[in-house]
Amino acid sequence: MSVDPKYWTEAQATGGGRNGLAKLADGKLTVTMTSPKELGGNGAGHNPEELFAIGYAACYLGAMRFAASSEKLGTVPEDATVNAHVGIGPRSDGGFGLKVKLVVKLPGVEKSVAEKMVERGHFICPYSNATKGNIDVETELA
Repeated sequence: MSVDPKYWTEAQATGGGRNGLAKLADGKLTVTMTSPKELGGNGAGHNPEELFAIGYAACYLGAMRFAASSEKLGTVPEDATVNAHVGIGPRSDGGFGLKVKLVVKLPGVEKSVAEKMVERGHFICPYSNATKGNIDVETELA
């Protein structure tokens, strides 16, 4: 499958990677990175998993809105939320891996319609497409 990018962004990590700085090339965001305490760091800054969780949650909510509109599934309410829980740990075959749990709240949306929005969100969301087959992603409709 090919992708025709309509937008590119660039970020740079310096220092120790998980213990250094990460910034956008345009200068609009700079983040101090530190490993979480659970991985031996001091937890004073942020880590890649937090940034991944923010990106996935926002992108997935947007994907559900796009699906609802373009496929005439109804309206995603303004108070809808997606909470992305991202975990990191050792893989059984070596290295580290991620697990994701997306908790979706669609207040006032009929359950069968909400389930369809959640399903179509996975089809559209680039994060879901990037992780498919690589990361265990669980979705909960709350």
